[in-house]
Amino acid sequence: MAWIASCLLGLFVVGAEMPMTKGLYPLQADIPGVGQVLYAVSVPDGYRPSTPAPLVLVLHPGGERPRHYGAQFTRRLVEPGLRQLKPIMIAPDCPARDWSDAGCEKSAMTLVDEAMRAYNIDRKRVLVVGYSMGGRGTWYMAAKHPDLFTAAIPMAASTRELAVDQLGRQPTYVIHSRADEVVPFDPAEKNARDLKKLKREVEFEALDDFTHFDMGSYLDALQRAGHWVARRWKD
Repeated sequence: MAWIASCLLGLFVVGAEMPMTKGLYPLQADIPGVGQVLYAVSVPDGYRPSTPAPLVLVLHPGGERPRHYGAQFTRRLVEPGLRQLKPIMIAPDCPARDWSDAGCEKSAMTLVDEAMRAYNIDRKRVLVVGYSMGGRGTWYMAAKHPDLFTAAIPMAASTRELAVDQLGRQPTYVIHSRADEVVPFDPAEKNARDLKKLKREVEFEALDDFTHFDMGSYLDALQRAGHWVARRWKD
């Protein structure tokens, strides 16, 4: 795609330098024990190494997965949705079937660790976000790494086998459409209610009319979620 061709495309081996100037950079990493993994880095306008920045782990959905799907998902939805946070974004391509796969989790966490070494990251502002399979991965990563992630935004997502008491241990903004024909709305709404009963800091935004494949229509809600997260980070 033309927009990919206009970006810096290179081979990144863990430990090498990451880009420092504004842009979305599709790259490749050699992850020990996993192999070559495609991923992208988004650097916000005005990033300065002297100023701590938020970090966002972006988890793409399933379905057809073109090369650099993480970059495409970031460009289409997450970067415009969360631009107000001015974060560094890391968006790997899942090298297996699901984000809960050991190789996918290791790839994501390795790249997050590398980003924290390469950039001046505010450890109190680390967010995970995703849609559908990536939303399910958001629940999973937030549950497995509660000491790392300080906010989560799962969209159009189920929690699958995760127990409710494992969830929402950081501020979590859930977005789901009533018209979702793939991931049912009612269980997502019930999960949010159950988490609120546990006194977890969870916000649930119900959308109307958007089917599961209307992913781009989640943009406005994602922007609201970003503002909500920013307020929680200030508390």
